[in-house]
Amino acid sequence: MAIDTRRRERQLKAFVVASDLPKSPVHPFYTALNRLLAENGFAQLVEKLCSPYYAETMGRPGVPPGVFFRMLFVGYFEGLKSHRSISW
Repeated sequence: MAIDTRRRERQLKAFVVASDLPKSPVHPFYTALNRLLAENGFAQLVEKLCSPYYAETMGRPGVPPGVFFRMLFVGYFEGLKSHRSISW
């Protein structure tokens, strides 16, 4: 075989636009929970309570406290035992 005469397959693009990904249906329990937390100002309350523990100039910004505690709720309700499994 001569050098570099093979037929090459085209490489697929590695970039995927997030809006092109399929959407899964939202569970009614989490929709109701999120609405309840929003109506009662959960994110603002948790932000205020956690603000003394956030440094002004250290590292990259963390996950907002309201989102973090919602993630912990999902982990608790779904029986996930670690932060890694919640993130997955």
